[in-house]
Amino acid sequence: MNYDVIVIGAGPAGQSLACALNETGLKIALIEKQSESTIAEPEYDGREIALTHLSVKILRKLGVWDHAMAEHATPMLGARVIDGTSSHTLAFDRPDQQLDALGYMISNQWIRHQLYQRTKTLANVELICEQSVTDVSTSPDRGTVHLEDGRVLTAPLVVAADSRFSAVRRMMGIPAEMNDFARVAIVCRMKHEKPHQQLAWECFHYGRTLAILPLGSNECSAVVTLPAHEAPAVKAMSEEAFNADIQQRFGNRLGKMELVSERYSYPLVGVHAKRFTRQRFALLGDAAVGMHPVTAHGFNLGLRGSDTLAREIIKAHAAGKDLGSNKVLSTYQREHMLVTRPLYHGTNSIVGLFTNDRMPAKLLRKAVLHASNRLPPLKKAISAMLTETHPRKLLPF
Repeated sequence: MNYDVIVIGAGPAGQSLACALNETGLKIALIEKQSESTIAEPEYDGREIALTHLSVKILRKLGVWDHAMAEHATPMLGARVIDGTSSHTLAFDRPDQQLDALGYMISNQWIRHQLYQRTKTLANVELICEQSVTDVSTSPDRGTVHLEDGRVLTAPLVVAADSRFSAVRRMMGIPAEMNDFARVAIVCRMKHEKPHQQLAWECFHYGRTLAILPLGSNECSAVVTLPAHEAPAVKAMSEEAFNADIQQRFGNRLGKMELVSERYSYPLVGVHAKRFTRQRFALLGDAAVGMHPVTAHGFNLGLRGSDTLAREIIKAHAAGKDLGSNKVLSTYQREHMLVTRPLYHGTNSIVGLFTNDRMPAKLLRKAVLHASNRLPPLKKAISAMLTETHPRKLLPF
């Protein structure tokens, strides 16, 4: 079976690429291990995504933002960072007051749902569900994908977007740098007594981290990051004890807090592929870069990568050129590597500093927060990175 592009993995990165290529008329195979019903109606999984302005722009271009997705998004007007029990707060606000928000909070569930609703309308996309890939190979003229039911698919370009633990990445012999943080994120929704004022909070307490992210009216997402061996006990806490613990750790800023969802847990492992391309092959989404969530850039980098790769494919198609040529892939590799590598290593450095509870690290943390507040250009640069209103400008870590 012949296609123009084969995409392995129908998560947000894979589907966004398929949607971006819609107007080209290219024949696309979108392969997914899960059932179509699971993709069509994804369950709530506790994950709330902080979208940048660039990501919203991309989603709008894909034709999904101005539908139900926008209605479920909460604008963040600012972010606050505190360290330990210090009363000192590092504040980030909109770098340009003409912007309506620093970023937008929206459930992972809604993003996936709306992307599927868009994808299923595309006549040039064939969604092949409940199929695992058993082998992938490429030659100078084509890529070949073998499915578990025996089907063999070919295309000038194969793209893998099959998670940060990508089996296809290994099949293609691409190594990846992995950082197991030995920590777990426990995420849940909570309602609270006082208004959140649309502010996001990152509280670097000693031993664990607490993020409070604004959702709807008097609701938030609570993200507790802690050593992996402590996670079972926190998940096993009674609702009353958990509520009281979060309320106390957040300094009663929101008054009484109560769980309104299950508690979900996710092990934290950072991944960055050593390269993003091979002959007629590209990595996309978490298969290319899987981020620690502290800087909220993982999902945004996936969308950005899809947009970059789609742009190069569209240019090649419009010029009647080879979709899987070295020119297409090398441009994607260069641009996405330039964006992701400093963010990946910079984020890991932040995590290392703010999860180190030895006294020298504690003193350095406090010094960094105080210095950042006193350096407006640095704060503005960080705010611009968080919003991605100037996507070509990178923060020099």
